[in-house]
Amino acid sequence: MTCGISCVDKTLNKSFYHLGICIAKHPGYFVIIPVMITLLCMTGYQQLKYQIDPEYLFSPINGEGKAERAIVEQYFKVNYTHRFNVGRITRPGRFGRVIVIPKDGDENMLRREVFMELRMLDNLIQNATTTYDGDTFTYKDNCARWENECFENDILNLDVLMDDIESGQLNLSFPIMFNPVTWDAHAFPVFFGGTKLTEDNYIISVPAIQLVYFVTADTKRQDAKGAEWEETFLRVVGKAEETGTFKHISVSYFASRTLDHELEKNTKTVVPYFSSTFLLMGLFSIITCMMGDAVRSKPWLGMMGNVSAIMATLAAFGLAMYCGIEFIGINLAAPFLMIGIGIDDTFVMLAGWRRTPAKMPVHERMAHMMSEAAVSITITSVTDFISFLIGIISPFRSVKIFCTYSVFAVCFTFMWHITFFAACMAISGYRERKNLHAIFGCKVQPMSVAIKEKRNYFYKAIMAGGIDPKDPDNPIDNKDHMFMAFFKDRLAAVINNKWCKAIIILAFASYLAGACYGVTQIKEGLERRKLSRADSYSVEFFDREDDYYREFPYRMQVIVAGALNYSDPEIQYHFENLTRTLEHTSYVTSSLYTESWLRSFLSFIDRNNDYLNTTIDDEADFIDAVKEHWLFPGNPFSLDVKFNEDESQIIASRFLIQAVNITDTNHEKEMVRDLRKICKDSPLNASIFHPYFVFFDQFELVRPVSLQAMVIGAIIMMIISFIFIPNILCSLWVAFSVISIELGVAGYMALWDVNLDSISMINLIMCIGFSVDFTAHICYTYMSSKKRSPKARVREALHSLGLPIVQGSSSTILGIIALLLAQSYIFLVFFKMVFLVIFFGAMHGLFLLPVLLSLFGPGSWQTWTGRDDGSDAEVDDSLTDMKLAHVLEKPFAQSYYMQYPSMGPYGSKGFLGAPYKAYGVDEKDQGLGTSGEDSSESSSSRSQRRQQQLADNNAPVTEQPPRRYEDPWRRSSYQNIDMYGSTGAAQFKPQTDLYGLQLSAAEWRQRLDAHEQLHQRNKQRRSQVYDRDMQRVRHNSHGDVIELHTPTPHSSLDERMRRQYMQAQLSAGSGDESTYRQQLDASILRARDSSPLAMQVPAGKRYHRRRSSEDSTRYHQRWPANIEERRARRTQSPSQRHSHSYIETAAVPARFAHRSISHHNLYQPNSLKHQQQQQHQQQPPTYQYGDY
Repeated sequence: MTCGISCVDKTLNKSFYHLGICIAKHPGYFVIIPVMITLLCMTGYQQLKYQIDPEYLFSPINGEGKAERAIVEQYFKVNYTHRFNVGRITRPGRFGRVIVIPKDGDENMLRREVFMELRMLDNLIQNATTTYDGDTFTYKDNCARWENECFENDILNLDVLMDDIESGQLNLSFPIMFNPVTWDAHAFPVFFGGTKLTEDNYIISVPAIQLVYFVTADTKRQDAKGAEWEETFLRVVGKAEETGTFKHISVSYFASRTLDHELEKNTKTVVPYFSSTFLLMGLFSIITCMMGDAVRSKPWLGMMGNVSAIMATLAAFGLAMYCGIEFIGINLAAPFLMIGIGIDDTFVMLAGWRRTPAKMPVHERMAHMMSEAAVSITITSVTDFISFLIGIISPFRSVKIFCTYSVFAVCFTFMWHITFFAACMAISGYRERKNLHAIFGCKVQPMSVAIKEKRNYFYKAIMAGGIDPKDPDNPIDNKDHMFMAFFKDRLAAVINNKWCKAIIILAFASYLAGACYGVTQIKEGLERRKLSRADSYSVEFFDREDDYYREFPYRMQVIVAGALNYSDPEIQYHFENLTRTLEHTSYVTSSLYTESWLRSFLSFIDRNNDYLNTTIDDEADFIDAVKEHWLFPGNPFSLDVKFNEDESQIIASRFLIQAVNITDTNHEKEMVRDLRKICKDSPLNASIFHPYFVFFDQFELVRPVSLQAMVIGAIIMMIISFIFIPNILCSLWVAFSVISIELGVAGYMALWDVNLDSISMINLIMCIGFSVDFTAHICYTYMSSKKRSPKARVREALHSLGLPIVQGSSSTILGIIALLLAQSYIFLVFFKMVFLVIFFGAMHGLFLLPVLLSLFGPGSWQTWTGRDDGSDAEVDDSLTDMKLAHVLEKPFAQSYYMQYPSMGPYGSKGFLGAPYKAYGVDEKDQGLGTSGEDSSESSSSRSQRRQQQLADNNAPVTEQPPRRYEDPWRRSSYQNIDMYGSTGAAQFKPQTDLYGLQLSAAEWRQRLDAHEQLHQRNKQRRSQVYDRDMQRVRHNSHGDVIELHTPTPHSSLDERMRRQYMQAQLSAGSGDESTYRQQLDASILRARDSSPLAMQVPAGKRYHRRRSSEDSTRYHQRWPANIEERRARRTQSPSQRHSHSYIETAAVPARFAHRSISHHNLYQPNSLKHQQQQQHQQQPPTYQYGDY
């Protein structure tokens, strides 16, 4: 499944390798420069532009509501100073509202004592003094006016009739009634809430009454004065309510600045938790970065990881402010998230450091650490960067601003961690190199030395640590992490149990079912009350408004733009038809509440045509009649008709309809969508508007925008994961996990009382990046494992990533715990959704993906057939058997040549073409995101395991370094061999087993005979080209001096050397074959004089080349001699045969080192003494054909 796109991985590894060396050699620069840049960027806080306008932040930038408002204001701009009408406003303006309910137990507000206190409240509000810019004024001085009269709550004039109302002598008719004393037209639905009526529409009781106060806001100065008056209003009413001024009524209050205040309070409430969060995260980092070894513990590095994230966030915010980007309160959630991201990178880099041998120099350890952590921290940062980048294209400014600041923060966090934090690691590495205590800085002894010297318990428990340079592989100084052992031995055993797998799959199915149900229950839109704190005075106001004033909530305006001839009966018909169509919807009440100037004017003309004696048949007569009889200044209908400049034509008009029984945000969304569709379908150029429609537009946009962002994000995350981890199957599992996690977050957020709005959309976009981390890393580790058994792969994946997943998820949740304490819906949504994505991501990584990969991943046939024994045998163990089966089909096809693996830091490549570590080829990458104490076995642990395997097989314990280094070379080279007649074999391609073949003894013998005949023919052919003079010295492909005392055929190397010499001599005009041989003989003498060791060691020992297939079978017979032995071998597993062969080789010291896959000796004598001992051992070559 490995694909060829590995250039990104190679480039990152190589670049970070050199960066690690540079940082280790000059750590001071990488500490000082980030600090200086941070201080420089922090000066940008002087350019802070704080934005708290709710409409600016939470309404769509180009919403239909804003376009409709522009049309209304183009023709019917509100005049607060002289022509104010509350039903015809286009913006909320500056106002104060109170909703009053009784608090003495009687639900009816129509009582004299209640109206007396309402008059007291009204006088308190109107007489409150306000000062602005040296000007002192009251409500009456700055109130909105209609025909030079302040807007007043005429419902209070019912107090003159209260005696008759209480006695029952006067019944109030709903919805409109004229006061017989003051001649006021009381529109009861405007003031009364939750009214109970008789069948004849007479009022029985009124549980709530609202009073409204508007001030002028035509100019900027008037708007500023109005804002100051609102502050006075909130202060006066709040004080009266808190001090218990009223005995019979309870007052809740609200003003246009209330939401601004609440957004500002949200910002202030989370600030005090910054310090506590930093302390909590610092403590967590210190504890998790410590271990039993006092030298290799990294407590201060854990703290510096927090410092790096904080510095990066401060620098990022300062630079964003320098760029002129507005700052909003929601941005304060970003530092908590960045700390979580930074700590995850800290764990990854520390894990990479611990996987490097302590014997290496610091600069090499830094290079390998940076190279190993490159893909992990880069893929995490890139996915977070891309997810926030997707949010920048959102139509909501709150989302754009937050994601912009987060993009800066993610970039700076990444840069600061690979520079500042890496430099801190280098400094800590030099401390560790000197074996200094991690906390106190004093030099201490390793645990093994402390035990030998019998140091006291206190010293061994607190002070001892590090490794002994004389015995660096001592198991006492190289203990495995107990939590990693728990995930490998305990949790993996549970997951590998078939019944537990069934339970996990059933739990996942239940999870998906709950998520799908939750998706159907999603409510859309950001309710105004959720912008307020839970203990805010506005929450009570919003609750009362929902309880009592949802029956008649919105007075909507329908605008017909364009020059029309309203005297035309067809235009009148279309106008009336549009009005009736709207009235007949379920969202609009009856025509009794409609205000239509055209309908009322035509009705007036019909009733009084005989008296008026006017005609309206043509446009000029129609306009004259309208002006004369209907649109006089005192009539509110005069605000609904717009004439052209010479008033000869009507260019726009409007009428008002009343919404009824709108219960929630989903109902509001449906109402706006359906009413707009009716207006668009009309032949008239009609549009409908209400000031709150600007906010309702988010209901229409938030779902498609969120879905679009999630789909695009999932596709991009899959592409990114494929680029960094070029494996198709791994990318598909990552995409599946992202979709599953996003579905779970979207579904369960609805069940957790979170609406789909601009705030939750921020989190959904952000969660796309967060959902990749755990899943991509666990998939990569499982897929890159060389274990044949799915159970073994699960163990290896959990051993590598079990602890890091728990550490990463815990650190992120701890980082956002302060948002839960802020008592703000905005920050509570952040906590809920980040918690959901982290929890679901961890559960997918720890439980679901290991189960699914074991059932549908590489080697899953063993799980389904019940043949998965959980052994630690690797895929490469069966290559010898498969090669034997392949040779049966094609004897000796390319059997004597294999590509020699190139050496060096980037010579041999592994799963993704990444460089093998120079400090040990057999150590493998444990996966992305690893942040445990030690993610690979220590050298002592591997030694103990090999010794235990040998002991279990009753074989002598003999360490064989050549075998240790030869096997990984052999494995890596197998990946480059065309064993199946095709190129580029897949990494996880299923390979046939020799022991699945059913062959009889006769068939075995027939194949052996054919093999022997072919071998004899090849031997005869090669003997004809033997060179006459083989007593020469030459160099092999390793550059070693070799000497032959036996006839040897010409090699391609000899021929190339001879041809190059002859061509060079002929071009110079001299030279022949004899000259070449003379110079070659002279080089033999010089080589012998300069290499005493070469003279001491017998030539037969120093050079051994396989000349024919006979050498491989002369002393180690390829096939069993009898049928019983063949049957016994067929019943053994490949791992058993491989182990047995290894034990036999270890038991008998070999004269020659094990051969590499290139058929050259990996001649690695342990010492000169060992070589001298082998001179006296004359044994035949010990090359096994099946030991490739």
